[in-house]
Amino acid sequence: MSDALAGLPRVTYANAAADFSALHAVLDRELPAFAARALGGDGANLAGGHEDATGARYAVPSPIDARTTLGTLVAADAGAVDRAVVAARAAASGWRATPWQARVAALRRVAAVIRRDRLDFAMAALLEVGKSRLEAMGEVEESIDLIEYYCHQVEAAEGFERTLLPGPGGERGHDRLRPYGAFAVIAPFNYPFALAIGMTTGALLGGNTVVLKPAVGAALSAPALARAFGEAGLPDGVFNLACGGQETGAALAAHPGIDGIAFTGSHEVGMALMRAAVAGRFARPVLAELGGKNAAFVDASADLDAAASGVARSAFGLSGQKCSSCSKVYVHRAVREAFVERLLAFTAGLAVGDVREARTFTGPVIAEAGARRFEAAVGAAREAGATVLTGGARRREGLGAHGAYLAPTVVADAPPDHEINRRELFAPLLSLQSFDALDAAIDDANRSALGLSAGIYARDAQALARFDDRIEAGVLYANRPSGATTGAWPGFQTFCGWKGSGATGKGGLGPFYVPQFMREQSRTTAG
Repeated sequence: MSDALAGLPRVTYANAAADFSALHAVLDRELPAFAARALGGDGANLAGGHEDATGARYAVPSPIDARTTLGTLVAADAGAVDRAVVAARAAASGWRATPWQARVAALRRVAAVIRRDRLDFAMAALLEVGKSRLEAMGEVEESIDLIEYYCHQVEAAEGFERTLLPGPGGERGHDRLRPYGAFAVIAPFNYPFALAIGMTTGALLGGNTVVLKPAVGAALSAPALARAFGEAGLPDGVFNLACGGQETGAALAAHPGIDGIAFTGSHEVGMALMRAAVAGRFARPVLAELGGKNAAFVDASADLDAAASGVARSAFGLSGQKCSSCSKVYVHRAVREAFVERLLAFTAGLAVGDVREARTFTGPVIAEAGARRFEAAVGAAREAGATVLTGGARRREGLGAHGAYLAPTVVADAPPDHEINRRELFAPLLSLQSFDALDAAIDDANRSALGLSAGIYARDAQALARFDDRIEAGVLYANRPSGATTGAWPGFQTFCGWKGSGATGKGGLGPFYVPQFMREQSRTTAG
């Protein structure tokens, strides 16, 4: 499939304005053929290199059109989870003993498989999640770069081994990072490839084995990941797969054979995992990214066109279902009217609908629960005296009768402590507030228990400096028309949540990620 993309520009989250007409022509041709051959398959779990189909088989409907079944998966029961963990533990000693150079080579083979089949992977993400064409292609390109970047970091650190200073009496010191053992990787629905691959790659490069629990609806991505890791030739049991919902995830996280957990998802679930992880005989590491309530600030000195584009793209891309989505915008009162005019005009041009079509900017939310959450929040904001500037409704015509399609929505002047200003909603809902003093607006945003990403639009150097100094978030952007609070890329921006948005103070996509899957050991030799 990669030949079809030869010579075409790569999709990243920062180049949405590029000419992708040739890519769209490829997708016009390939999407129907991919759907014909990929939909309706029966997936299985994976333990020790063998398929495991014990458990309840369930069908996964398409979020684009619930009348279409993507395929079926098997919810791993307690026995299947146990077999996957046992297989991971059985393979752990051999994988730990594998030289780091060989582990790097193995993961690069995974990257090569994904690169070759990246068009298929992107079409799988589009159909499974309801992503737009460019969002889906961007995710797969990011997945490839995640593997390559993490491999480079291991090489640059020479496998995380180093000689220490000479000790007294001629003693020699050596320091190294070593794996924990078997890691549970629990991935969310919104980035079925990038997040699953990023966490899995970090664990594997660190010398751990993995049991991956993907999102419950991973009917296309889970089999694709199993094929990629299998084709790359990793030893049996190094990569294992346990599909299913909350019960499967809970059984995996609580299994006594799991030595560590990597999780991306809600703050509530992540905190529960961390509490459980420290309740045993000794604490197990939990690497967690736990969502955000991400704010952007539009200063009086801002380029308002760039601000309108960046805020709208960040708030409504993937229908707000990103942990980095912009859900609040604070606008200086002096430019509020002009900014709102531009924001509403830009938003009006964002097509919501069938993501299989080139013109579509965003599609449905993943499930009915998201639509109900959106409708309840908008209704509560209206009751509290807020003004709905645009949107606010579910679209029920056409595909809207068979999927949860929501209009991009801007709500102005809700009370500061209203849920749309404090709670992560994972919907295309943006809360707009005015400010007179930037410091006061930043202080209000900092009241959130979450601290993932934040953005600012300002030409004034002092405003930029105050934002950088005061905001409590791990991922910062300034003057970005492609996304106010979204769009991190491996090696260019790290993705680290502060406060309730993260667990370790170090995030993905950067140089400090892989070492978190390892523990330190020093050796002193006398004489």
